[in-house]
Amino acid sequence: MLSDQETRDAIKVMREHFPEASTTLDGDTVFHFLLATILSAQSTDHAVNQVTPALFDRFPTPQSLAAVEPSDVEPFIQRLGLYHNKAKFLVNCSREIVTRFNGKVPHTLKELTSLSGVGRKVADVVLAECFNIPAFPVDTHVNRVAHRLAMVSPKASRLQVEKRLMQAVPKEHWLDAHHSMIFWGRYQCTARHPQCAACPLLKICQYGQSITQSPDHY
Repeated sequence: MLSDQETRDAIKVMREHFPEASTTLDGDTVFHFLLATILSAQSTDHAVNQVTPALFDRFPTPQSLAAVEPSDVEPFIQRLGLYHNKAKFLVNCSREIVTRFNGKVPHTLKELTSLSGVGRKVADVVLAECFNIPAFPVDTHVNRVAHRLAMVSPKASRLQVEKRLMQAVPKEHWLDAHHSMIFWGRYQCTARHPQCAACPLLKICQYGQSITQSPDHY
């Protein structure tokens, strides 16, 4: 497993290759950003950004979304996967924000994760992006990159990945590191066809070395 310093050095290389790495979800308010983050589960940010302008225009506040039924929301998001469940999450989440938090998105991990459709990853993203509260969200890209580069033990859960990266990376760099690892997972260390042969981290990546040394590798 990589040491803390090796992990930091690897993430530095990722940042150098993708210096522009930042959130790609659109949201003009904290409430709308929360909705977009909920919708991004098993959907690309690009797909989410295509449906949210009309959704946000129709439902500008938690109160406006809390007043309708999921069936009223589905037409706005039906191009996304799991849209039936996501519509329920958006409406129920909005109702909870209105009834329990006076219409304002809460800004603690405990309170955010008490909302419908909000797991730890979504909460971490909102805390870091909207409230400048240090967090290290672990999505599918971060999880994959951390495992392939052996930043974590092979059987590490997402929570263990999060804690390990928070230990290795200084708190003030958590969000940048999160974005760097996401971009690395999207464009370099992709799920199906990772660019191992041309990867600047190949020398420290046993996964990549096994791929490039395979007789099936071209």
